[in-house]
Amino acid sequence: MSRVTSVNPPVVEQPPRRHRRVRSRRVVSRVALYLAALAVAVFSGFPFLWMFLTSIKPSAEILTAVPVFVPSEPIFARYATIITGDFGLHLRNSAVVTAGTVLLSVGSAVMGGWVLARFRIPLRRYLLILVLAAQMFPMIVLLIPIFILMRDLGMLGSYPGLIIAYLSFTTPLVLWIMRGFFRGIPIDLEEAAMIDGATRAQAFRRVVLPLALPGIAATSVFGFNAAWNEFMFALTFTLNAPQRQTLPVALVQFIGRDMAADWGMIMAASVLFTLPVVLFFLLTHRYMTEGLVAGATKG
Repeated sequence: MSRVTSVNPPVVEQPPRRHRRVRSRRVVSRVALYLAALAVAVFSGFPFLWMFLTSIKPSAEILTAVPVFVPSEPIFARYATIITGDFGLHLRNSAVVTAGTVLLSVGSAVMGGWVLARFRIPLRRYLLILVLAAQMFPMIVLLIPIFILMRDLGMLGSYPGLIIAYLSFTTPLVLWIMRGFFRGIPIDLEEAAMIDGATRAQAFRRVVLPLALPGIAATSVFGFNAAWNEFMFALTFTLNAPQRQTLPVALVQFIGRDMAADWGMIMAASVLFTLPVVLFFLLTHRYMTEGLVAGATKG
């Protein structure tokens, strides 16, 4: 008589309780991270959303005791009025002045920051103190001297005059930030490239500059915002040249002499005014990411 042996099913071992706790903590931390990111996004994007909703509300629903979130009859004609007016002219003025300011300030800051971070030039400490002290002066203090200088040079109401004026408050801080980025890049990378036969200029262009792309992108965003939103210099230097007025100055035309503001038009113009800033940040953010990846692979 043959003996039949019973085969028991394999026992599936349960994961230890410690592994389950670690997994649950990871899930909770990830959910908390997503909720925090969502809260930050809502907090940051709500002002722009409210500005857009206000721009399409009827005038009777803008200034109310109880806020109206959804307009009863959206009005998009304000955007058509602004676009068909002088908005294109003022947009071009802002674009030209901002682009010139960013290119000159960031370009000079890249070269100056690298020199201040790498070379022991005479009086370097005092030069750094002067660069930092330039940020301590209010812009109103610089307005009158720069205005007199531009008037004597015949550059009032011109693009070069506004660009030079903007460089007075954008270049010092951009230079200081870029010096900090270059100091964070090991000098051994430049020395290794020079040992391989590269000149100092080639080492800077091929090794240091790709690693500094995140800093260049960050300083470009700062320079862009500072020049794009500037109002006081643009108003003072273009009083006699309305064809050179930038967008911040153009927004004032929606406020009457009796201080009666057309908030619907102001909000519509502000939405169009903000879109280039958002677009520039998105483009620069991509280059910041590429610069970080390039720096990780080349370092």
